[in-house]
Amino acid sequence: MNLEKLIEQAKQQCIRREARFTPTREQVFRLLAEKQGAIGAYDLLDELKKTDPAAKPATIYRALDFLSQQGFVHKIESINAFVMCHHFGDCNHPVQLLICDECGHVDEIQSNDFYKSLKEMAVNKGFSISHQIIEAHGRCNNCRE
Repeated sequence: MNLEKLIEQAKQQCIRREARFTPTREQVFRLLAEKQGAIGAYDLLDELKKTDPAAKPATIYRALDFLSQQGFVHKIESINAFVMCHHFGDCNHPVQLLICDECGHVDEIQSNDFYKSLKEMAVNKGFSISHQIIEAHGRCNNCRE
């Protein structure tokens, strides 16, 4: 998707939600959107410092928290990194990530059947799921060749 179109889409989402898409948040969004795969917060900070030398770790973490809350990015807990969500119209959608341990490529897949089964199993245990991200590690097609 075109970067400017993606940014405009994010801005419109923020307007509808009455959330502030500040210049710093936009810049971090832009950096994530330009990145193929996942990136760590400190690597993002290094990139941000190229345009904002005063940026601090708190700057990047606040922006990432905001972007995550808006459903624009997903945090990959197992590798402590972030990845862009390119279909952020539904910020509460179930998330399944395929993470290549060799090249770092991340594919987001969405299986409502998987989520339905998980939710059903949770309900049977008396558990209520508020948020779901499933991470699967392995090797992508390019690295298996």
